[in-house]
Amino acid sequence: MITDRHANATSFDSILFVEGALGTEAVDEPEFFGDLNLDQIVTAVTAGREEYGLASIFYRPLHDVEAVHYRHHALRDLEREPVLEAVLGFAEGMRQMRKHLGLQGKLYHVLQQQRWFLEALVTYCRTVAVFAGRLADVDVRSRGFVGLREYLTAYVASEAFTSLVAETQGVVDALGSVSYSVHMKGNRVRVSRYDGEPDMSEQVDRIFAKFKQSPVTDYRVNLPDWANMNNVEGRILDLVAKLHPDTFAALEQCCARNQGYLDQTVGRFDREVQFYLAYLEYIAPLKADGLAFSYPRVSSRSKDVRVTETFDLALATKLSGAKAPVVTNDFHLTERERVLVVSGPNNGGKTTFARAFGQVHYLASLGVPVAGEEARLFLADRIFTHFEREEEIETLRGKFEDELFRIHEILEHATGDSVLIMNESFGSTTLRDALVVGTEVMRRIIDLDGLCVFVTFVDELSRLGPTTVSMMSTVVPDDPAVRTYKVMRKRADGLAYAAAIAEKYGLTYEALRERIAR
Repeated sequence: MITDRHANATSFDSILFVEGALGTEAVDEPEFFGDLNLDQIVTAVTAGREEYGLASIFYRPLHDVEAVHYRHHALRDLEREPVLEAVLGFAEGMRQMRKHLGLQGKLYHVLQQQRWFLEALVTYCRTVAVFAGRLADVDVRSRGFVGLREYLTAYVASEAFTSLVAETQGVVDALGSVSYSVHMKGNRVRVSRYDGEPDMSEQVDRIFAKFKQSPVTDYRVNLPDWANMNNVEGRILDLVAKLHPDTFAALEQCCARNQGYLDQTVGRFDREVQFYLAYLEYIAPLKADGLAFSYPRVSSRSKDVRVTETFDLALATKLSGAKAPVVTNDFHLTERERVLVVSGPNNGGKTTFARAFGQVHYLASLGVPVAGEEARLFLADRIFTHFEREEEIETLRGKFEDELFRIHEILEHATGDSVLIMNESFGSTTLRDALVVGTEVMRRIIDLDGLCVFVTFVDELSRLGPTTVSMMSTVVPDDPAVRTYKVMRKRADGLAYAAAIAEKYGLTYEALRERIAR
């Protein structure tokens, strides 16, 4: 069981970061996101939460083991039902507060704007006070939530917060005690102080009760309840304000005095905790389908990596929605091993495996559970991908030349702490050229000592030394045309290039059967 040695810390600034908080500067989507389908994952995770701007958090990997553990501990707290319910209640209250503020900005009458701002204040005070109380009653163990609990306890007891609560409640009570009478005669409307006149509504109900019939079809149309007042209602409100100048002056002063009421730390937590909630919500249906997720053991030193029962998260989401099975795979690298060379028949799951390798490493750097029953992963400084691209006329480079240019850029910037995903590189050239160039590139990667997955039809690349490990996408033994989508440690059988040529010229088993059937 993971324990947080900092759980007794008293300071709190961020639920996402050990020190400091998320900056406000814009962050671009990493270049490799599209190749690894991480763009699809982030889009799905953040859907419906656009107001929080969560994508930029997913663009900021962590490079410190302690920072990763900080998030693991916070997520483990959130996986306990009482903590999750308290956080969800807080998030809903803050959402209502923003809804009130948004409505205030759409109204034209000043007094109505002030009343909705007051409602936002009341909602904020109630939400924070209730959350602080609930958090004090639940068992939290992470440094983040322990620090948040202590911060909220001190905040709700502070003079600033207690004064805000007292002031807003006083104005609400004063407005609730306002009473007045409206006299209408023809086109004239007169507003006066309420002087104990009887409430005629009850008398009207009693008189017309005798005419009430048994239930019949109701043909009345429900008119929309517009938030904005019409001109008559606005004029009545103005007259009521004149009758109660002190009360409405207090409302105006309260709104003016508390424009910056939102505590910075509370507001930051409201946004940051959505990162956790969104990811947990995203993986919940996949877990319900029996797919495993685990908190990876991460290291910034050891490159012995191992993941069991992993899968491409983006593909699994699509298959799960279609009620289709998801194939899982294992991989590991130990001692001097650094490069997984993956070969085998086309459409056999090689690219999916490579994406899963990249995904688990990147998601591990975000401090979230990764796809897999068990995971031990290296905390990389950067991830690089080299996937096939369509030719771009603007570059004035051919396909093979462009591949060489891009791999040169990668090798210029990659370090021994980088993770590289090479997928079907140099497939646009001859076997001889692919072997020569691939061997040179592979030796550069080996010299770097970085971790790599190299998907290729050149089987010889898997036999360049003790740092390379051969893996193959497998087929059903009795029917080689049927893929299992399982990628296993296995010596390359020398058929990968032949299969690629057969695929290119329409000579595969499936293609020949289709042509013969004609």
